[in-house]
Amino acid sequence: MRVVLAEDLFLLRDGLVRLLEAYGFEIAAAVESGPELTRALAETEPDVAVVDVRLPPTHTDEGLQCALEARRKRPGLPVLVLSQHVEQLYARELLADGTGGVGYLLKDRVFDAEQFVDAVRRVAAGGTAMDPQVIQQLLSRRADDRPLGRLTARELEVMELMAQGRSNAAIAAQLVVTERAIAKHTSNIFTKLGLEVSDDDNRRVLAVLAHLDRDR
Repeated sequence: MRVVLAEDLFLLRDGLVRLLEAYGFEIAAAVESGPELTRALAETEPDVAVVDVRLPPTHTDEGLQCALEARRKRPGLPVLVLSQHVEQLYARELLADGTGGVGYLLKDRVFDAEQFVDAVRRVAAGGTAMDPQVIQQLLSRRADDRPLGRLTARELEVMELMAQGRSNAAIAAQLVVTERAIAKHTSNIFTKLGLEVSDDDNRRVLAVLAHLDRDR
């Protein structure tokens, strides 16, 4: 699996290269700026891009914008963005087109090797990997939303895990219940939120996130 990595801090970039290579990934390019990222994505056509949101020369959202532009040229390009803090705007922009694998992780997650590598693989496979803190903030921001108020405590718990990109089997294992029970909870969640039921993990994640992040 070929990866383009964009991170301006040398030590972190070098550490991520070593980590990904140790888990069998091929590093197609490891760059430190927005222009380099744009060239690398165009020239190498990677299986997944792992991108720091803030890159030179602007140090604002250069990395994210380069990744979004690459997705416009190559629809469905899997992109996992890394950020120092939760920025809901970045998450919304990344999820806007609703296609292809996408992920948004805080850099703290990088220090859990297995969790980080699992997120890269999930996004590369077309799935979604959202940082739990992003989901918690979206849930908190919409705490007074009437449909959310109809969800039980267990359904809210299931929805939070589902929005992180976890399958029914993974949610069942974490909550120590049966997959059948989780399937019932997810069905109830979609019904109460007025969303179309889907068996596709990525589509259901995007549907839930779109509901959580919609304008009041």
